[in-house]
Amino acid sequence: MRKLSVLLCVVVTVFCMSIMLGCGKTADGNKPLSEVKAEAAEMDTDDLRAMALKYKAAIEAKLEEASDIKNELKEIPVTEMLGEKAKELKKEMEPFTESINALKERFKIYYAELKKKGGDLSGLDL
Repeated sequence: MRKLSVLLCVVVTVFCMSIMLGCGKTADGNKPLSEVKAEAAEMDTDDLRAMALKYKAAIEAKLEEASDIKNELKEIPVTEMLGEKAKELKKEMEPFTESINALKERFKIYYAELKKKGGDLSGLDL
């Protein structure tokens, strides 16, 4: 009975450690593209899909963060688009746009590699 308890404890520990290690990879818009490409080339389809999903979630979160600014810009009449308020809002929007574009660029790498390896692409459309 004691051996079974020890074995169960070891299995649970290994399982928890593997989950924690798997969660270490996050969507990073600052990671060099060459590093992302090299990493993606070595991944299997499950890991590629998981990373693509993380990037998709990060992109959606950034879009949600920027939605208030975007809505404010939409409310500005066309005749006032060159005014100070519009310029200010566009300037506020720039970091979001840059971050979203960087995340999308990296997402596309994982997506392309997943497609190349014949993985499941469902739910990965942006």
